[in-house]
Amino acid sequence: MAQGHHHGHREHGHGHRHDHTDIDWAEMAPMLESQAELFTSLYERAMTWLTDKQTEPGLIVDAGSGPGVVACLLAEAFPGARVVAVDGSAPLLERARARADRLGVGDRFGTLTGELPGVLDELDYPADLLWASRSLHHIGDQRAALAAFAARLAPGGTLALMEGGLPARFLPRDIGIGRPGLQARLDVLEEEWFAEMRSSLPGAVAETEDWPALMAAAGLRPTGTRTFLLDLPAPAKDRARAYVAASLSRLRESLGDHLDATDRATLDQLLDPDDKASVHHRPDVFVLAAHTVHTAAHAM
Repeated sequence: MAQGHHHGHREHGHGHRHDHTDIDWAEMAPMLESQAELFTSLYERAMTWLTDKQTEPGLIVDAGSGPGVVACLLAEAFPGARVVAVDGSAPLLERARARADRLGVGDRFGTLTGELPGVLDELDYPADLLWASRSLHHIGDQRAALAAFAARLAPGGTLALMEGGLPARFLPRDIGIGRPGLQARLDVLEEEWFAEMRSSLPGAVAETEDWPALMAAAGLRPTGTRTFLLDLPAPAKDRARAYVAASLSRLRESLGDHLDATDRATLDQLLDPDDKASVHHRPDVFVLAAHTVHTAAHAM
């Protein structure tokens, strides 16, 4: 379960998937890594917040690590810790391992391949900090998964769960082409897609998404909730533009049949690199995203 969701709880830009059979993760890895790097400042602020909750963790587990961008940031934020990146994709974990070596943290960096939450049973010892960034909602029974996460925490350990936030915004409400409010209409379709995705997961159980309450039901003590902002103002730099283009391309591919003809034409124009009104050229492109982290502690 590679991490990330670009629109609120639905960022497939960083590699989340619920079907491991239809995607070439080795081919996608560079793109996933680049897009995760775009969010580095957001993750770094989240980790600064976490250092007040776990001052000197021995073992940190990134549950759903993808290509390892966040796992390596965790290694840098906690220089005394060993970090284990956990994911269902071996090619993405190879990328994570290479990244750790390149950044000089490879001597205290490990990987574990397998599906959450069962693969966590293979950890050598309990985690002092377990980070799960938008991996939980790709598990059918989230309550059972949280109980499994809690069972892998050391006494006094912390679970940090990144779920929720706000839908990302890339463009003004009125962009001068098509009907105003395009992204709001895409949000509605994404919410419907997400609900269908959740219901199709093996063993899917509907839950009220009160994450602190669910963590408390797993036997943990909620210790805080905070939302972190990524604010890359217009005119966007090349990496941000590439992220916006990739995000809108995925939406066009997955949701295009549900859009009316006007919105489909608008998206096509926004994605045409030869069109001056596209996100590749227009000066009003930005990235504004808000991701929420919930924490809870294992009883001493």
